[in-house]
Amino acid sequence: MTRRFRPFVILAMSLGCVSAPARIEQSASQPWRGQGVVHLDKSPYAKLRSVPIRAVRMQDGFWGRRRKVTIEKSIPSIRALIEEHGYADNFRRLSKSKKVERKGPVFADTDPYKWIEAVGVFLQSGDQPQLRQWAEEWIDEIVAIQEPGGYLNTNFVGEKASQRLIPETMEWGHELYSLGHMLQAAIAYYRATGNRKLLDAGIKFADYLARDFGPDKKPLLAGHPEVEMALVELYRTTGERRYLELAGYLLNGDKRLDRPAHRIVYTFSGTPFTARTRLQGHAVRAMYACSGATDYYLETGDRQYWGTLERLWQDMLNGKMYVTGGLGSRWDGESFGASYELPNSRAYAETCAAIGSFMWNWRMLAATGDARFTDVMERALYNAINVGMSLDGTLYCYANPLESSGKSDPNWHSKDGTVRNPWYDVLCCPPNIQRTLGALPGYLYSTSKDGIYAHFFESSDLDWRLEDGTGLKITQKTGYPWEGNVDFTLNPERPGEFTLYLRIPGWAAGAKVSANGQAVNGAVEPGKYLALRRRWQAGDRVRLELDMTPQLVASHPLVLENAGRVAVQRGPLVYCLERTDQPGVRSLQDVALAPGGGPGKEFRTEFRAGLLGGVTVLKHRGTVKEGALSDQPLYRRVLTGGGAEAGTRHSSRPAELTFIPYYAWANREPSPMRVWIPYDTGR
Repeated sequence: MTRRFRPFVILAMSLGCVSAPARIEQSASQPWRGQGVVHLDKSPYAKLRSVPIRAVRMQDGFWGRRRKVTIEKSIPSIRALIEEHGYADNFRRLSKSKKVERKGPVFADTDPYKWIEAVGVFLQSGDQPQLRQWAEEWIDEIVAIQEPGGYLNTNFVGEKASQRLIPETMEWGHELYSLGHMLQAAIAYYRATGNRKLLDAGIKFADYLARDFGPDKKPLLAGHPEVEMALVELYRTTGERRYLELAGYLLNGDKRLDRPAHRIVYTFSGTPFTARTRLQGHAVRAMYACSGATDYYLETGDRQYWGTLERLWQDMLNGKMYVTGGLGSRWDGESFGASYELPNSRAYAETCAAIGSFMWNWRMLAATGDARFTDVMERALYNAINVGMSLDGTLYCYANPLESSGKSDPNWHSKDGTVRNPWYDVLCCPPNIQRTLGALPGYLYSTSKDGIYAHFFESSDLDWRLEDGTGLKITQKTGYPWEGNVDFTLNPERPGEFTLYLRIPGWAAGAKVSANGQAVNGAVEPGKYLALRRRWQAGDRVRLELDMTPQLVASHPLVLENAGRVAVQRGPLVYCLERTDQPGVRSLQDVALAPGGGPGKEFRTEFRAGLLGGVTVLKHRGTVKEGALSDQPLYRRVLTGGGAEAGTRHSSRPAELTFIPYYAWANREPSPMRVWIPYDTGR
């Protein structure tokens, strides 16, 4: 037993993963086995408790296949590229095992850390000996360079050591950002295996900060928020309150650090979090800060924090979120713009920002049990996050526009200007996607005092327990997101009364629920959880039937670029046009969607198993202008009576338009793409 882990007895193990969801016991000697992605078992202001990743086995469904590609292709290829580009050697050069120059940006340490975290969350679903071996080799090399006082960073060493954690460098040095990812990797790996080697190194670094920095000590600034949620999770894992207090200090800012206003805006740090009134600045920083602040609220119940979080969430939802769930409209500073500033071709919508939103909304959901947060998570997951990794798991998007010419663009962060690339010198997005997909089983369900919540729909098997200790198995069968039927079979270990909270997605135009073949009485309201309370026994069945009719979505009038345009959505998926699928169309700029008998009613759906990994495509009547837009002058007179000047009108011809899911674009040859399509009303 150690002082730091006084609430628990720890049995250090190098293995410990299970390959099947056999009953997961959280014994006193192995507390890590029962801890979820966010460990909320003792969080006093959490309404929901997390279910551990290892308690849910994904089957061969939509996300099961994406996770298979991730573990077989994505994780090994990114490890090889991290080695090839010298980011792993940054640790070896300090242990003297390799004589090389340091490579990459100041925050390059975070890439091996996030990779280890991805491995850690996947190992919670079952043992992967090769990945475990690779991870532990890197862990040994990382821990080997830690200094006796606890500091660990490959950049601020040697002649740069004098720059460590001082006001002049904390804004850009990313030391605490790197520590945050180290802690998250360490905790994930500990929860997978019981191996505390990296965790103990992280604790040593955190203890150094808690000892030497704070209100009555040296000032500290996050610079890039991330460490706050890691420190709260370290508190949950160890029971040591000083880590929670350090997170609170960073969230509150330190008045001794006199910073320009524009830097406070950009970094979303350094001023009291509760003073924030809107989302601004760097989108990823803002999302990570909000995640850490929600974690802090879940432990303290500080109502000022909750008021700020609710205000910022409304600001995001009502003016700053793309229809895909993407965030961050400006390339300048990778930042939020003003409300309704949501350009399409110049959308930044960094993959990491969508992942940050996913993490934040998970914490807001835990605090409330409110489905509006789950709806945002689902929108981001299926669209703005899923688009970030190619179907074969080897290419990645950094930014995610909603319109593209299909040509090379020097702003894609790649040397040749392509949208999907195997490597970025700023490698934050690929391992971030990997750790998100690895953790997905832990997001399907939560427990509460009176039952269990079903958040997401995926063929899977749950083997866990209710909060009163009753064992519970749930089998979920579905063809979601292509099909709208979801079947649940519940098997409690003994008959008993509890509530199954079933999410009815906000996008659903209609939904039906039945239990054991009998229709459920009462309102089935989209955007809410349907509370099914009854005495459950083995073999009870629940069926959810969702109306999957495609829908047309319009923007707020102040999103000027989308005036007269619509987006297409079916289920949780946003769709787009790629010119590849439009024979005879020279430019997507010439295309419009033709109205039918009612929004969405004239779409035809067709599942194509051989296209883009198997997708449902949508077909609808459209029009294509004859002639090219390039033939038109930049400006022209409007004639008396409202007609256009002669020579500028173009006739249109009918065409059948084929839509594919947005997440699948740019997986074939380079081709123009559009999400928002002009809606030709014939006027």
